[in-house]
Amino acid sequence: MNDRLNQLSLFVRTVETGSFSKAAREFGLSQPSVSRAVASLEARLGVTLLQRTTRRLATTDVGQALAMSAREALAAIEEAENEARGADRLSGVLRVSMPVAYGVRQVIPRLPGFLALQPELKIELMMSDRFDDLVAEGADLALRLGNQPDSAFLTRKLATTDRIVVASPTYLTRRGVPADLDELGEHDCLGGPVDAGREVWSFRHGEKREDVAIDVGVRTGSGSGVIACAVAGLGIAVASTWMCAEELEDGRLVRILADYTLERIDAYVVFSSGRQPSRKARAFSDYLSEALNAKN
Repeated sequence: MNDRLNQLSLFVRTVETGSFSKAAREFGLSQPSVSRAVASLEARLGVTLLQRTTRRLATTDVGQALAMSAREALAAIEEAENEARGADRLSGVLRVSMPVAYGVRQVIPRLPGFLALQPELKIELMMSDRFDDLVAEGADLALRLGNQPDSAFLTRKLATTDRIVVASPTYLTRRGVPADLDELGEHDCLGGPVDAGREVWSFRHGEKREDVAIDVGVRTGSGSGVIACAVAGLGIAVASTWMCAEELEDGRLVRILADYTLERIDAYVVFSSGRQPSRKARAFSDYLSEALNAKN
């Protein structure tokens, strides 16, 4: 039975990743051993699951159907085992997809506390500033920033954070400190992943909403990149308070335009579609929500 489950596990991850090599790396195996396992599965079932070419793998209709059923079955087996162990003895691998900066500054510092409660659980952090497909990544859940994700996915809001305007002392010495939004429009500004494609920043000043057209001198798809550019003196940035807290504390960045407020940004957990969140995914999101909202 274990051989059958191993074959199915390897087959599912091969389909999800589109590669024998990627599946092999995840399981700590060689690429040929994964290829042989899938071939043995095909021989045992008497069907072709994957069409192999020198350039790519293509899943047959039968293979797609099996991958979907096997994914649900494997998840159900792991869930049943964790239910039997109880909430304080979860096991297996929890795969979490998240933006790099959020992972480094918000999630990883809180992991020791979670793993102390769940010592038998292993964590795989899939850190990228791209919004990849959760199923293709094999993620149990993803952490996302900004607007609420697609309603087709089961989501949960974790925390809400203020955003502020920051710049380096070097930049402000060279270009001056903008006193209002009219002056801000004359400065070099930095574009990041949240405002990708927008050339307008929206503020509230008292009860009034004010928009300012910005001149983006440098744009980056990474939150960490925005902060690095601001520290380097390349321009003025909008950043969540958690993203620039260290730089504000040590003086590499300073807050400006404090009389103006920006729309706050939400952090969400997005659970992989197709089934209810697993016990381990629920436990992690519960812990992270409590930790992020704890009063310091």
